[in-house]
Amino acid sequence: MIERTSVKSILEGECKEERVTVYGWVRTARSGKNVAFASITDGSVSSPLQIVFDRDKFDDISGLATGACIKITGRIVESPGAEQSREISAENLEIIGPVGDDYPLQKKKHSIEFLRSMPHLRVRTNTFGAVFRMSHHLSLAIHRFFDENGFFFIHAPLITTSDAEGAGEAFQVTSMPLDSITLKNGNVDYSTDYFKRQAFLTVSAQLEAEPLALAMGKVYTFGPTFRADPSDTRFHTAEFWMIEPEMAFFDLDDDISLIEDFIKFTARYLHDKCPEDISFFTRFYEKELKERYNMLMESDFARITYDDTLELLKKNSDRFEVAPEWGSDISTEYERFLTDEHFGGPVFVTDYPAAMKPFYMRLNDDGKTVACTDLLFPEVGELVGGSQREERLDILNLRAKECNINLNDYSWYFDLRKWGSAPHSGFGLGFERLLMYLTGMENIRDVIPFPRSKGKMM
Repeated sequence: MIERTSVKSILEGECKEERVTVYGWVRTARSGKNVAFASITDGSVSSPLQIVFDRDKFDDISGLATGACIKITGRIVESPGAEQSREISAENLEIIGPVGDDYPLQKKKHSIEFLRSMPHLRVRTNTFGAVFRMSHHLSLAIHRFFDENGFFFIHAPLITTSDAEGAGEAFQVTSMPLDSITLKNGNVDYSTDYFKRQAFLTVSAQLEAEPLALAMGKVYTFGPTFRADPSDTRFHTAEFWMIEPEMAFFDLDDDISLIEDFIKFTARYLHDKCPEDISFFTRFYEKELKERYNMLMESDFARITYDDTLELLKKNSDRFEVAPEWGSDISTEYERFLTDEHFGGPVFVTDYPAAMKPFYMRLNDDGKTVACTDLLFPEVGELVGGSQREERLDILNLRAKECNINLNDYSWYFDLRKWGSAPHSGFGLGFERLLMYLTGMENIRDVIPFPRSKGKMM
């Protein structure tokens, strides 16, 4: 067993031992005539630990290069520096993993764009270490919230036969050799494929979560989703993670209340667990990040219907490049106006036109809108999409036909409305978009360890 003490336990005073062994990677190193210094990190905390070397004891410290992995044995002593209260007086140095002059992260500062080109190394920097520590704590917050609120965690399939969003942006999965596809009457013969039919990577776990909610009451999924989205913006990637709860006996108002409670809980959890990393992002990336947390924890989210949104936008139409019209989507410039200016915070937009939304959303009594909501956030735009699901079989059939849904592909989904149907609701929230907002990072590719986007894959 490798005996070692973490940097976190030393800096935070948890370690009571006087003599310790520490492993880590060198961030910086400098040498004087009598003393040499190195700051190291092991990933357990954002702050590095300073190691002091008496040059009378260490003749050769040439291996103390930025990026090198080292093992230090020494005594914990009080630090005279202002940055930290404790440091290590080294007694023994062992170079575990040396680096050469070609190590690409030798400079103190690198652009985010440069670091994006080497995702296998960028986590060694302060920025990305902080990102992925907060990613960890946000994941824990998600599970804790749902567990404390009586939900059951389920594993939805990653391979499905449906495109839940109906946008035609699913990645197809096949075991057939693409250079010799079998055709039958001019069409692909899927009888020779692994599943003997078309299959896709999931774009949403919602449809598979609904049957479990209609038996277990409240369930949630938290896993990867895949979309062959042609968009190449700072908010889009081909692979990302979604949180998707489904709840029996919830209407749209219940759904909206749950969404707000969930976001407030996660913000409070990270606020309490990650003060050092939040301070880091406040200092270097988003000066108002702490105010952002306070707003999320203390303020009520605004709420407005789609119809009222259109009236509000029309009153300010001279400010927009494209004039708002009923039936049009809430574009980025409209989102910015609503969140950044008019409401000054998150806002739920509800009851969109049915023609804009998937077939499974519950039709309102007006016959032209559906019981749904999008939660819009400043800087990020749409963060959550949710709805009350259509539980009435006759109306679901009509909506499916209007949306040109192949009923045979969804026969099991319609069975749920035939046998013991019940009112139910759910939502989907993009994990990385929430993490962007809670760290102040501006590009989704910078909150995913190994991002995949159109034409780009490590």
